[in-house]
Amino acid sequence: MKYSRFEELPVWKDAIDLAVRVFELTSRPVFRRCSSVRDQIERASMSISNNIAEGFERGTTQETLTFWYISRGSAGETRSVLCLCERLPGLSDLRSEISDLRSKAESISRQLRRWADSMQNSDIRGQRYLTDKTKSRTKEAREREEFLNELRKVRESSQSMPAGQKDE
Repeated sequence: MKYSRFEELPVWKDAIDLAVRVFELTSRPVFRRCSSVRDQIERASMSISNNIAEGFERGTTQETLTFWYISRGSAGETRSVLCLCERLPGLSDLRSEISDLRSKAESISRQLRRWADSMQNSDIRGQRYLTDKTKSRTKEAREREEFLNELRKVRESSQSMPAGQKDE
């Protein structure tokens, strides 16, 4: 599927959801005593979606990858602060919710890794490099590959037929 806006990306939507849930968690009175922890986890969780967005808006695949790896790092930072929160005695009543947020951050990290892997294996250098000429070449290559795949299917189906049926 091709996405034209970062807001359409499932991983961005998940990252926004994670940040909203983190802000809901840190709005609880118990976090007033932990202002540095609260600030750190809020910034880290916001950074995930912001770097996904910034990477998506960049003009090259390499820049996109760079920002998506930064985003993945922010997901790791979010998980790390959540691990700390699970161990803080004043937050023990929130362990289940904190654990759910950690799982969400892990999922986002895995999604970003899959996106990055697929982009690294792509021949597309990025939107900045797409000219009418390169778009035309890409389209022609895709059509040629589809045609060759159809030929292979026809050849395979004719080879699997019994000998008497091939001549009919």
